Amino acid sequence: MRALHEALCEAMVGGDMAELASILTDEFTLTHMTGYVQSQSEWLDAMETGQMQYHRMETVEATISAEGTTPLLTARTLTDATIWGSRATWRLMLRSWFEPHGNGWVITRTVASTW
Repeated sequence: MRALHEALCEAMVGGDMAELASILTDEFTLTHMTGYVQSQSEWLDAMETGQMQYHRMETVEATISAEGTTPLLTARTLTDATIWGSRATWRLMLRSWFEPHGNGWVITRTVASTW
């Protein structure tokens, strides 16, 4: 799970849409700290068009737990990003849920909040 989280962060910063598509389910949603829920396709489109640019992500702490039988990774990050025209470094807590896919795992949803 930690390796998948790191791959997510690297792909976000690198703008690697193919990598993101490969590690996220088609039904993936990202819930922003504002509460806005964004589909995978809308989020990737926002990155492709430059509405959301991730400049740097540092994972400060990451823990793995379970919610029922579903693995959950909670990561505290320092995220330098430009989101809809506003650039800042946010202290984001990213909670990501996973499901099995082939011989590995994919991310089904991520919820962002501040810490």
